[in-house]
Amino acid sequence: MHIKHEKNMTRQLHLFTSAATETSVSTTTSAMQHIRTPLKTVLASALWLGLTGNAFAASDTAGDDVSLPTLQVQGASISDQYYQPDSSAATRTDTPLREVPQAVRVLPRQTLDDIGALRLDNSLDFVSGVSRQNNFGGTWDNIAIRGFAGHENTGMSLLRNGFSSNRGFNAPRDIANIESIEFLKGPSAALYGNSEPGGTLNIVTKKPQFRSAHTLDVSAGSYDFYRTAVDTTGPLNDNFAYRLNIAAEDSGSFRDHVDSARQLVAPAFTWVISDRSELSYDGEYLRHEGAFDRGIVAVNGDVNAVPHENFFSDPDDGDTTQINHNHQLTLTHALSDTWRSRLGFAYKNSTLAGAGSEVLPFAIISGDSVTLRDRYRDFASEDFTVQAELQGNFDLGGMDHTVLIGTEAYHFEQDFRILQLRNSMRIDNIFGDPIYTTLATDTRTLIADRHEKQDNSALFAQDEIGLTERFKLLVGLRYDRFDEKIENKLNDNNVEQTESAVSPRMGLTYLFDQQWSWYASTGKSFRPNGGTDADGNGFDPEEGRALESGLKFESADQRIGATLSVFQIDKENVLTGSDPNGVFSIAAGEVRSRGVEFDLAGKLTQHLRLSASYAYLDTEVTKDQGGAVDWATGEVVNLKGKPLSNIPKQSASLLAMWEAPLTNGGNWGIGGGINYTGKRAGNYIDSFSLPSYTTVQLNSYWRIDRNLRLNANVHNLFNREYIASSYDRAWLVPGAPRALTVSAQYTF
Repeated sequence: MHIKHEKNMTRQLHLFTSAATETSVSTTTSAMQHIRTPLKTVLASALWLGLTGNAFAASDTAGDDVSLPTLQVQGASISDQYYQPDSSAATRTDTPLREVPQAVRVLPRQTLDDIGALRLDNSLDFVSGVSRQNNFGGTWDNIAIRGFAGHENTGMSLLRNGFSSNRGFNAPRDIANIESIEFLKGPSAALYGNSEPGGTLNIVTKKPQFRSAHTLDVSAGSYDFYRTAVDTTGPLNDNFAYRLNIAAEDSGSFRDHVDSARQLVAPAFTWVISDRSELSYDGEYLRHEGAFDRGIVAVNGDVNAVPHENFFSDPDDGDTTQINHNHQLTLTHALSDTWRSRLGFAYKNSTLAGAGSEVLPFAIISGDSVTLRDRYRDFASEDFTVQAELQGNFDLGGMDHTVLIGTEAYHFEQDFRILQLRNSMRIDNIFGDPIYTTLATDTRTLIADRHEKQDNSALFAQDEIGLTERFKLLVGLRYDRFDEKIENKLNDNNVEQTESAVSPRMGLTYLFDQQWSWYASTGKSFRPNGGTDADGNGFDPEEGRALESGLKFESADQRIGATLSVFQIDKENVLTGSDPNGVFSIAAGEVRSRGVEFDLAGKLTQHLRLSASYAYLDTEVTKDQGGAVDWATGEVVNLKGKPLSNIPKQSASLLAMWEAPLTNGGNWGIGGGINYTGKRAGNYIDSFSLPSYTTVQLNSYWRIDRNLRLNANVHNLFNREYIASSYDRAWLVPGAPRALTVSAQYTF
């Protein structure tokens, strides 16, 4: 066996580092007490991986002096590109995207800056097959990829630097410390375990740089929006670099009685221990305060019957407060030119607390008044994860191999408490200026009090095989064992379940030339279903199966990339919310999504950047085990043949930016974006629809000199009235009207 040396060690270790983890010694010690068995398994596996890796290295280099390239820590590059030719999460290796048998769309920082994105939600319109879902009163991010959303009480499949980041209750993600957003289409369970078969989103945070750079950004905009952000990075010595992102924001809203405030502090450091080893830390503290806002109501099926600014809650409820702590710590070590290991820890703590009145989710509104229920929510969760990996490159049987072997375990605990007061308030004159009348001031009743524990341990392996110069084969397999215990403190009913899943993945890529490639892939996914049904029983895990094929293009200079894909995904044991109190769920049976997607991004000329996307999605329930209640009639509706809610059949986007230099050495840019979202089912029984809509935005900047840049963005230029998403007739999220944001950015 002859080991090849042409892989770029610096680039691999930089990409390999993008999957970090964890926190302070005291917090880690506390968390580790809860993860005994899975943690022991992973640490034992990590030791085995390290010993095996050293054995590989020793056998490869016996009798030879190994000279390794100097390890250089690469910070986030400053680029004018819309296309990124690689991804840290698609294969967890440095395989170029054109060789990966999967549709992957990466939104680099340049795109986020051009569109003026401040939240993760602002970036979703420029990726094919992505649609918004119920956002839990504005307290989290929730999307569907290729028609598949996450559980309605946990949200979408989301990674942060390669670690799961959707367990618990997470405030809407801030863009301040995000370097890029990777949309991994199709199943990723073979690498990441429980997730959606439609796709997974990976957030890549900004990394420390070994050169000093400091930026102050001040913004103001419509509806009393004010924001200040600081991004500073640099070396403390030859081997240690830091990065610190801070943001503070106060904002009103076009919605009456709705405002918010948030503070973000995100420190990071990189320590180059030696030419072979690197230790990195990535942390984040986010505090978000705002009104719990379910949106507006549909009257007699008309989603635009009431003014979009009207507030269907109690103005005196106060804020719901969310606090998220994220810590990630990663150690990477080069065993030789071609073998390296990685050990990572992650800890996340999240809380959500506050009162939020709301219309009953399945209420039928026909008059000019509605009645609210008052709810106080008190949620808290802790999540501890450990990962260990060994990666190597070698020749075997005349074929190139890039092998990844790893193990992972997590322990998750969650407390879920809801107190409720029915018929607490009546809102009259809903078509004009609402009149709020308090009906009851009694003590709230505890209606939900659960404690949930999850333990998961997994082993995974992946081999990327260069069959020939043109044919590339990817095979992967992951085994997960999942233990869950749900303690219902209201009735002393305990539910325990142990599940296991095997998630395979296989894909073939054919490289026509240096620019064009074709791929085909298949894979499976699973996701444990948390919570219980109305009888206190747990649910079987969701299982998904996917087939996909597509064409990829990448220009010779890697400035332009495009992907055209076709796919079909089937999933069973899908949960839908049909309980009138919104406490329990039912299993809908099986659902299917199939369609066509197209994404193109890049720098077409010296002056023009362009991003375009299109998706056609055909989704439906293919098997229904028990139907769902239509609360308008009381009848049970069979869901078979119904489309999935909030999923448009057609959607498209176009973003363009034109730039030119100025005589004084500065430059300027102007551009805009158009987004189209088609008609969608408004709820899971498809009893009403959300109309299609098109929005336009304008983007511009003026870089006066190398230090000062001014920006102006106008969102929803033509003030289009639309519904962004819904849960049912009583919970419709209206889209924001026209808004102007201006900012000044000073770099020194």
